[in-house]
Amino acid sequence: MTTRAAIRAEAERIFAAFKAAGAVAVEADTLLSAEILLDLYGEDIRARAYVTQDPLHGEMMLRPDFTVPVVQAHMQGGAEPARYCYMGEVYRKQDHLGPHASEYLQVGFEMFDRAAPEAADAELFSLFNGLLSPLGLRPATGDIGILMAAVNGLSTTPRRKAALLRHIWRPARFRKLLDRFSGRAVVPEARLGLLDRLRTGDADPAPMIGLRSEAEIAARVSALVEDAGTPPIAAPEAALLYDLLTLQAPARAALSHLRGITPMLPAIEPAVDRFASRLGALERHGINPSELPFVASHGRSSMEYYDGFVFSFHGAGDGPPVASGGRYDALTAVLGQGRSIPAVGGIIRPALVTALREAMT
Repeated sequence: MTTRAAIRAEAERIFAAFKAAGAVAVEADTLLSAEILLDLYGEDIRARAYVTQDPLHGEMMLRPDFTVPVVQAHMQGGAEPARYCYMGEVYRKQDHLGPHASEYLQVGFEMFDRAAPEAADAELFSLFNGLLSPLGLRPATGDIGILMAAVNGLSTTPRRKAALLRHIWRPARFRKLLDRFSGRAVVPEARLGLLDRLRTGDADPAPMIGLRSEAEIAARVSALVEDAGTPPIAAPEAALLYDLLTLQAPARAALSHLRGITPMLPAIEPAVDRFASRLGALERHGINPSELPFVASHGRSSMEYYDGFVFSFHGAGDGPPVASGGRYDALTAVLGQGRSIPAVGGIIRPALVTALREAMT
């Protein structure tokens, strides 16, 4: 049976490796402002975070990860470039029994460097790969930035693009929106009737229930009517987006496929160029892109603030990843109060590493 002492010893080993790679060890608060986390993740985070009420600081949450407090601390005056590592517990509420723990140890590494982001991606992945590949773990990679660029390049309204981008980390909701916006989904008769009444002003007035003001309700009605009159996303564009959602191939082959569709969806060209630069940097670290798995949608259900390269390492079975990480440039802008810097980071779960080591002996 894996003991806490064995897990702590494994965490210390990984932590030492991160410090040897040039990272400065930092501490992070255990209690974080709920307001900041809600702004970043939306109300969804309440379902998996432990929430408490503080008489002085208001609503607080036990940290669900380290990235947010580390980014906050860096953006308040950290030097550039910078590398940080950390070790400690995170807390994730679970709604049913399963392989996911409510409290577990994380060891992480964060890099802030605006000079060569793709090289930083490759260096971080190589560092993790070197630590974890002896355990026989399966790597997985993706690039949410390519999908986001594709959405931004659609010939549709800003409102529809914003809706798709807002739900890009919720695959089921994203797919439903795409099906509706592209005309593939059948609109229920009840919704068509409601929209008809809203257009003509014949909808019955409803009692004021909830927190929305009359102006907010009127704006929502106007948005629904406007969207109902918006033409579907052009079939070729929609087909390319569906293609991206299902793209799964070795990274080198995926790049060739993306180069092939770029002329039909030119908005993705900068993101594809960054993907190509990253693969070149990975090769310089001794990683073969022709054997590296790539899934364009990877990480969309569990990595809400990542907006570019994403990766994870998995053992056998369907349990949680042993390690995960990615690029989160936009997060630094959100927390930087006017400042931003390209950043990439990742975490390893030493309890899962320890269990793997014990299984190998």
